[in-house]
Amino acid sequence: MKKYTILTLALMAMISFNSCNKFLTTQLTNPQQTNTSYYKTPSEAFTALVGCYNGLDLIWNGGVALPVAAEVFSDNCLGGTGASDGYSYQMMDEFNKTVSPSDNSLFGATWTGYYQAIYRCNTLLGNLNQVSWGDSTALKTQYKAEASFIRAFCYFDMVRLWEKVPLLTVPTVANVAQSDPALTYAQIMKDLRFAADSLPATTYSNTTSGRVTKWAAESLLARVYMFYSGYYGQSALGSETSATALAAVEDVIAHSGHGLVGDFTTLWPAASIAKGVTYATEANQEVVFSIKYSSTADYNGNVTGNEWMVMEGIREESHYPYQYGWGACTVDPKLYHTFATADSRQFASIIAISEENILFTLASHNREYTGYFLKKYSPICDQSGTSIVANFQIGQYQDYFAIRYSDVLLMAAELGSPNAVNYYNQVHLRAIPSATAASSVSKTDILNERQLEFVGEGIRYYDLLRQGVATAASTIANNTTLSFLNDGGTPPTAAQLQANITATGGFQQIPENQITLSSGVLKQNAGW
Repeated sequence: MKKYTILTLALMAMISFNSCNKFLTTQLTNPQQTNTSYYKTPSEAFTALVGCYNGLDLIWNGGVALPVAAEVFSDNCLGGTGASDGYSYQMMDEFNKTVSPSDNSLFGATWTGYYQAIYRCNTLLGNLNQVSWGDSTALKTQYKAEASFIRAFCYFDMVRLWEKVPLLTVPTVANVAQSDPALTYAQIMKDLRFAADSLPATTYSNTTSGRVTKWAAESLLARVYMFYSGYYGQSALGSETSATALAAVEDVIAHSGHGLVGDFTTLWPAASIAKGVTYATEANQEVVFSIKYSSTADYNGNVTGNEWMVMEGIREESHYPYQYGWGACTVDPKLYHTFATADSRQFASIIAISEENILFTLASHNREYTGYFLKKYSPICDQSGTSIVANFQIGQYQDYFAIRYSDVLLMAAELGSPNAVNYYNQVHLRAIPSATAASSVSKTDILNERQLEFVGEGIRYYDLLRQGVATAASTIANNTTLSFLNDGGTPPTAAQLQANITATGGFQQIPENQITLSSGVLKQNAGW
């Protein structure tokens, strides 16, 4: 595809990795390798695998990060950002390209990042057979499973963002047309089933933080099934059904060793500091899979930092422990007031300016200011207001918890586990210990619990969308405080917002620069 001219097409063996992940530190010393001369030893294959993991660091580097965008798409948050900024986040929020027509390639860098990561995975997968594995054949299977999972993770993000994307399973620069989403989902499931069946059943305490595990593969398999079956109204995805998806997450619950931390607040650095409790660390038992970040990022090509957290910081003004940022994803007050007073997730998830006695003097600098910001991925400062990391825009090192154990419990409950009530109560009572345990639980109860549990994690929007476009559109339109919308013109009514979401099917526009680079082989999505 012509667009690949803007991707990193260097051979895997020519890429230098320096602390790409906290658990993987390796660096090539001979840049003269080629695909033919390189993939010879297990150690060389491992270095290439490092590149696949580093690909996850890159997917949101310079682009719009999915955890941020998905909160804006949903009824949790407004676009926000600066009062003098462009209206790109309002365009996303309203699913309306006329709000900011010049941002027709808003997700261009995001598209590129995903394909760069996929290219790395495809290159490794295509060269595993030429490695001399000797007695290390189990490593071959493990590396194949890990790379397959990473590829599936990327494609699942992409197919939910854009639906119709080119499906590439080998390295290529061909001009490939978009695939039927059913084929993309089939490949995602094939990769995840292989990973789930091939990786060892090693319990959480004996795994390495950030590396793909059997439990991560089984959890993502269930998530993919639930979205696909819900959005497309299909009871099966290949050989995967609600029964196999439930079996996958029940296996995680029964055998992984994962569990909930006792205090929800301790999952999040900013919330832990603000409450005065000990952070559970990024390797806590609740984290089933995370994207690892490092503070070693710099502007010389060492891309290891979390570059999207700065978007969610309080606009331009630090208040210990909250480091300033660009004020995106201002929280809808309706969401804040949905929490019960005793729910620990309210404080842990949302910065409440008034309730936390924060003297915020620059509210006028923030578009769509509501008095509430996201807290889970807020950058952190010290008591003097100084960022705790150098290069605070690119050097944030907080990991993204892509899959948490509470999600596994609630997925199993929704999929019809006979232990559904117990799983629901584990999550609910952890958040509100004083609550009365439920004696029965409905799908509505579970979905409502999921909204409160996963605020700021990029999950709510897709929970709505998998209930059908009509449900998602009406819920978002009628559960958004429209009076806060500020798109530089006339904000939409609830009916108009609902119509916009419906027209797009809930998907984003294909970046126009990629359509141009493909000479029109790529086609724009409906509604854009």
